Amino acid sequence: MTPAEALRRIAFLLEWRGASPYRVRAFHTAADAVRDLPPGPVEAAQATRLHGVGPVTAEVIAQASTGAVPNYLARLQAETDPAAGAGWQLAAASTGDCHLHSDWSDGGSPIEDMADAARALGHQWAVLTDHSPRLTIAHGLSTERLESQLEAVAAVNSRMGPAFRLLTGIECDILDDGSLDQDEDLLGRLDIVVASVHSKLRSEREPMTARLLAAVRNPHADVLGHCTGRIITGRGRPQSRFDAEAVFAACAEAGTAVEINCRPERRDPPDDLLAQAAAAGCLFAVDTDAHAPEQLHWQSTGYARAARIGLGPDRLITTWPLDRLLTGRSSPR
Repeated sequence: MTPAEALRRIAFLLEWRGASPYRVRAFHTAADAVRDLPPGPVEAAQATRLHGVGPVTAEVIAQASTGAVPNYLARLQAETDPAAGAGWQLAAASTGDCHLHSDWSDGGSPIEDMADAARALGHQWAVLTDHSPRLTIAHGLSTERLESQLEAVAAVNSRMGPAFRLLTGIECDILDDGSLDQDEDLLGRLDIVVASVHSKLRSEREPMTARLLAAVRNPHADVLGHCTGRIITGRGRPQSRFDAEAVFAACAEAGTAVEINCRPERRDPPDDLLAQAAAAGCLFAVDTDAHAPEQLHWQSTGYARAARIGLGPDRLITTWPLDRLLTGRSSPR
């Protein structure tokens, strides 16, 4: 066991137990800090000199650097529901993330930084999904800007090497009639399209259902993003109303994955709808919707939710190898 693996596993178990996000983040920060340590034993005093490493995480690093299971981790594993092991296995099997943003739209970091962070987490791929034109508040990409971004992604991939690939994509606004907010030909050139509703979230049930049905049946739509649009922190926002049975059945039939959005303020869909989508036979994408590199750590919360309802890696496209992701979404389930 490496220090980084031990720290990530502790963070996951703390999340599973409902610990403070700040406490969880401390272990992820320490895992980032040990990334460039040479192999071999590390003294705790040496580890504390790393940025973001305190006495507790330093002791974990020191013990794991000898190949031992750190005492902190052993104690958590003994005290935590055994089902957490299935959640950790899913998180450890993650190959990518279908939903992240850069400073080309409303993210805070350059494309290169987002790609580097995803690769450092062990991802084989990640999808750049900046917003589409209608979302002007998020500096959505016009057709011309998206075409320019395709060139920028190609340039990033040229230096990343064969072990990681940044995929082209978009978080495409679902318009009032269910169509997607971008040129159809250009959508066809992208690797992954996440389709999401960002407007008129309090529409009546019938028009919202029709809107979602049209979107998930669109041959360009690969993932239905944050399907209820809810916000569960601060002032909050209620979830949109729609016929979930009909929408999830359409997703299952079309091969459009339902996103398990891991943003702390979203955690969308809610537990009841997540279970309903699972029962309908849907595929899922466990996505961070990250707008900064450190937010890529949020993905493990989605895998914990998936494990709690019994989902395995075959249903989670974010655990699939790249070739299956790009060719196998429409195969029979």
